[in-house]
Amino acid sequence: MNTRTTRTLAAALSLTAALGISGCSASSDDAAKPSMRVSGAFMPQPVNDKMAGAFMVIKNESKTADKLTGVTSTLSDDLQIHETKDQKMQQVPSLDVPANGELKLERGGNHVMFMGLKSTPKVGDKVTVELRFEKADPVKVELDVKERTYNAQSSTAH
Repeated sequence: MNTRTTRTLAAALSLTAALGISGCSASSDDAAKPSMRVSGAFMPQPVNDKMAGAFMVIKNESKTADKLTGVTSTLSDDLQIHETKDQKMQQVPSLDVPANGELKLERGGNHVMFMGLKSTPKVGDKVTVELRFEKADPVKVELDVKERTYNAQSSTAH
């Protein structure tokens, strides 16, 4: 073999190896990406246009833990993730969604807050939100607007 053929062959083998390695890493990342499923999503009818809460169960159906890092909606430009500890509510940058587990957003506990509503939804309306995660793809969710006193039963699947 001459020098030119050897260099061409070496370059081709290097390119093939690089493509093979990158292909393997992409497929293993996709396999490890968490998959989220949401159930029981609702919003009690807001009293006014100042604020509202959103509640749901986010189920992580993968072996990879993740975090809820943000929520968006056309109903408000200011959606916040809140945790409740020692009966005190505070805004946090994220909430953990454990591997093969769930994050419950419920009254008296962790939840999503809408601040400064653009309109006031009524019972029977639906409010669309998009949940954003550290690793998983975003998930669009429709919140059913319920009576102000509505409280989901944890054993009820929606």
